[in-house]
Amino acid sequence: MYFEIFMKIILGISGSIAAYKAAFLTRLFVKQGDEVQVLMTESAKAFVAPLTLSTLSKRPVLTEVVSESGWNNHVELGLWADALLIAPATANTLAKLANGLCDNILSAVYLSARCPVFVAPAMDLDMWHHPATQANIQRLQEHGVQIIPVGHGELASGLVGDGRMAEPEEILAFVMARLSQTSAKTKVVAENLTIPKTSGLSNLRALVTAGPTFEPLDPVRFLGNHSTGKMGIALAEAMAREGAEVSLVLGPTDLRPVNPAIKVISVMSAKEMHEACEAVFSGMDIIILAAAVADYRPKEFSETKIKKKEGDLSLELVKTVDIAATLGKVKKNHQVFAGFALETNDETSNALQKLEKKNFDFIVLNSMRDAGAGFGHDTNQISILRRDGSRTDFPLKSKLEVADDIVAEICKRANPRQS
Repeated sequence: MYFEIFMKIILGISGSIAAYKAAFLTRLFVKQGDEVQVLMTESAKAFVAPLTLSTLSKRPVLTEVVSESGWNNHVELGLWADALLIAPATANTLAKLANGLCDNILSAVYLSARCPVFVAPAMDLDMWHHPATQANIQRLQEHGVQIIPVGHGELASGLVGDGRMAEPEEILAFVMARLSQTSAKTKVVAENLTIPKTSGLSNLRALVTAGPTFEPLDPVRFLGNHSTGKMGIALAEAMAREGAEVSLVLGPTDLRPVNPAIKVISVMSAKEMHEACEAVFSGMDIIILAAAVADYRPKEFSETKIKKKEGDLSLELVKTVDIAATLGKVKKNHQVFAGFALETNDETSNALQKLEKKNFDFIVLNSMRDAGAGFGHDTNQISILRRDGSRTDFPLKSKLEVADDIVAEICKRANPRQS
């Protein structure tokens, strides 16, 4: 049940067979009380009639900057909206947005918008995986545009693969969830939103670690790293959608999961993270260690701020507890236990050593040398290395898509029925 907190949504539709889904999406927004202004490109009109969308949205559909009725002010529209959602977004539209081309009302409003922007791509698999499209996706993400992950399945061409536009319910959940992270106006709505769930991990309990750890030096300083927690939070969200009961041990970061069913245990240091994990480890079926835990901490903590003096300052560091190795020693046979290896050199060799030493079932390898991977990015490029010596390499994807790939690996192990 939704609270009466209404949003102003601009829904942009470009020319794809998936445009028919925009009618269902419009209805979902209107049903929860939002105002929806539909914009259509000229080619979109060949796939769905403007009359259909105007009837559902109860507003005239705009298809041109200048029409018979006058000038449709794209600047005012950009200021009016709480969110701009483009669904479907074709390869052509993505290219225009990424490069600032402005030859229709949709791209004009995009360039004028001051609100969050979301795009739901839709195209054939070869178009989706083409380097030009992926470069445009990355550029849009660098501009702050949020990409709604494409689906995998049968496409209009008859091929099977990535490129399907997400389903309307998934798009609604994604938009409302992301808006709630930055806008109090939608937080109540998102918390009451029913997020689509499948049953691949039903009745299983999962533990995920995410974010950095901060090792205090004095009351105002610490040793830390650049981890944001995005990858671990995405994993927690993905496992919750699969029906798992998820506990997230989260280091110091401003990000939080959207799904209210995820139990968040906030910690600061490696010691606190270890204690939180150890307290629940034995009751977990799945354990994924995605946090960037400090390997060392200052030996001494100063109760007062360390003052600047002449000359250099030397710090003595001591090792922190090795959370993965400690838990790996008491791992039970039924537990799925996995971790991450973020490397800068000798990636595969280092990851395989870590896989063996920590007693992981599999390890997720990514490299700081890969563009778009690592800390702070909304994308990641991974390889999954297994104890039997097999390996699967994945292309650069959004961290939401990467989480789905990792959870698919977990489902094979945690639930034999999914194999």
